[in-house]
Amino acid sequence: MDYNRLAQLLFPNIDRLPSDIENEFPKRELPEGAKVTRFAPSPTGFVHFGGLFPTTVAERLAHQSGGVLYLRIEDTDAKREVPGAAEALIRTLSVYGVDFDEGAVIGEDGKICDKGIYGPYKQSMRGSIYQTYAKQLVREGKAYPCFTTEEELEELSKVNKKEEIKNTDWQAEAEARRAQMLAQRNFTIEDVEKNLAEGNPFVLRILADGDPERKIKFTDLVKGNMEIPENDEDFVLLKSDGIPTYHFAHAVDDHLMGTTHVIRGEEWLPSLAKHLQLFRYLGFRAPKYMHIAQIMRLDEAGNKKKLSKRDMGANMDDYTRMGYCPEAVCEYVMTLLNSNYEEWRMQNPDKSYRDFPFNIKKMSVSGCLFDFNKLGDVSKNVISKMDAKAVTEKITAWALEFDKELGELLARDVSYAEKIFAIGRGGKKPRKDLATWADARGYMGFFYDELFALEASYDEKYDKNDIRKVLEGFLESYDEFDDMNTWFDKIKAIGEGLGYTSDMKAYKADPSAFKGNVADVSMFIRLAVIGKLNAPDMYSVMQILGKERVENRIKDMLNTL
Repeated sequence: MDYNRLAQLLFPNIDRLPSDIENEFPKRELPEGAKVTRFAPSPTGFVHFGGLFPTTVAERLAHQSGGVLYLRIEDTDAKREVPGAAEALIRTLSVYGVDFDEGAVIGEDGKICDKGIYGPYKQSMRGSIYQTYAKQLVREGKAYPCFTTEEELEELSKVNKKEEIKNTDWQAEAEARRAQMLAQRNFTIEDVEKNLAEGNPFVLRILADGDPERKIKFTDLVKGNMEIPENDEDFVLLKSDGIPTYHFAHAVDDHLMGTTHVIRGEEWLPSLAKHLQLFRYLGFRAPKYMHIAQIMRLDEAGNKKKLSKRDMGANMDDYTRMGYCPEAVCEYVMTLLNSNYEEWRMQNPDKSYRDFPFNIKKMSVSGCLFDFNKLGDVSKNVISKMDAKAVTEKITAWALEFDKELGELLARDVSYAEKIFAIGRGGKKPRKDLATWADARGYMGFFYDELFALEASYDEKYDKNDIRKVLEGFLESYDEFDDMNTWFDKIKAIGEGLGYTSDMKAYKADPSAFKGNVADVSMFIRLAVIGKLNAPDMYSVMQILGKERVENRIKDMLNTL
């Protein structure tokens, strides 16, 4: 076979050599040990939580080492591309602390543009680059054309990343295709000329030289030393429209863009032999691979399942709508990524999660379990450390979009709102009432007459006369200028006069000797003023509500008794 002639027949318009391309992509000048990582999504929908996971790893590895994190848009499947998805992806990741040093960015006109000298960073704009390398593979007898019928072309057009990796049994797949593959290898130059003259489309396949009976020794940075069968499948490099498959495109791009570490899900492991073969054929040094275990969830029966795109929490936009602050989500991701993160957090309560020394060796090999309860606990801790001003700003911004009534109330008087969120904030043991911004309405809605409602009632065990007398006594004695001790002494005195002790030791020793204790008396007042049994410090609440509203609410309660 005259491979030079074959290459020219297949790619007559490609007049550059790989060496010409290499000169356009100079080697990166970076400090020793610096890592170059990337996030390379397809713009086919929302950002999945599973996408934030490896991207966070990529961001930490790059920036902790003084390296580079870049964004490459893998938009070679035009049929599946969602308009605006790439722009939304960039904005979403920025919200969650993933900012790219270079790559595809949003320009001032709101459209995708390039930042950096290794672009274009959209694969759809790199067609001639891929075809240059494809032509070289044909010249070297490492790739060949396979002409297709219309029916075959339709099947090939359905190929996407998911289909490429669906079959995890690569040995069985290779055996099933081997006979057909060997037949496709048998052609002549005259066959090619005839098909081209008739306008028949072709795909370009690699001419695999592997033997699945032989093993490749490989070290994965997460899973450790592995042995995988060599690849003997003539997989597709270029589809019939000249667009590369993921396999081919990522090998060319990762080489030219200087990628040192590829972080991706373990579902890509069956394709690893193909990729290593490609790097060898192209004469490239393969990057280091990290195959991260899938994120799991528990189903209703308690069984572990992969977190799918249909599950709540899979879509990163879910977190915004539910009111989780991005800082908490990022913190939670770190607890999943490194087993020693929580210990570090306890020792460094005031540091940013970015200060944590991320370690690949501390990553889970078996998979991480997604847990909303754990996320809630992490979020409470994160929010409890924010100052009142920050909490007010963040809740107001969220509420104006997702709870307009609350948002407008908060925005109406910002200083008033800040006083509310300042209650119990600061100190060694701050209150942890909020897991999400959506919790704000239930937590502090009673501060606004528009949202105030009785959410509980007095237990029937309490004498209504006692309740009435406590409320009337409080109205008579209440002075908004009293300090907390004086205020509480008056409440204790009211209770003592009705047979409710303030001596908790005596009450515990003999409860039957008293009608109740001062906590019961406080509860009578709390329910009238706040409308529920659990609430922040009642003295602070009354100071913010003001005397008039405190008295009016108590009078309203008296009218209902």
